[in-house]
Amino acid sequence: MGKVDYLLMAKQLSSLIEEDGDCLPVLSNCSALLWENLKDINWAGFYLVRGDILVLGPFQGKLACIHIEKGKGVCGTAWETDSTQLVANVHEFPGHIACDSASNSEVVVPVRRDGEVVAVIDIDSPLFGRFSSEDAEGLEKIADLLGSRVVWPE
Repeated sequence: MGKVDYLLMAKQLSSLIEEDGDCLPVLSNCSALLWENLKDINWAGFYLVRGDILVLGPFQGKLACIHIEKGKGVCGTAWETDSTQLVANVHEFPGHIACDSASNSEVVVPVRRDGEVVAVIDIDSPLFGRFSSEDAEGLEKIADLLGSRVVWPE
């Protein structure tokens, strides 16, 4: 597995945000950027906070769950705890939601605006233990960029 250049991805994303900072085109392009740059993944995208539920946002990959409750599965846990979830084996994660039975590991990173979680970045892999702390840190930098520079709906 080659080293992922998260700094370069953040620079590319920053350029896209300068062109149009609306969340829909930015998250759409960001999911494509993640899909193209991360190896051995089968899903890359976003869930957006809408009231008391996460709603499917832009993504690359197979069909996905449309709604996720706060505290449910890896995404709902990342939202509820406001913390990155790095899961080597999703089948051992309490309450894991299997949108795609081929997924075996996952990393989910909260995106915050003004201290509130507005979305989560969700990346799945068919490999066990695919994601490292380096991946989590790189994705956290991307989440920080998205949270601070993107125009989010009220």
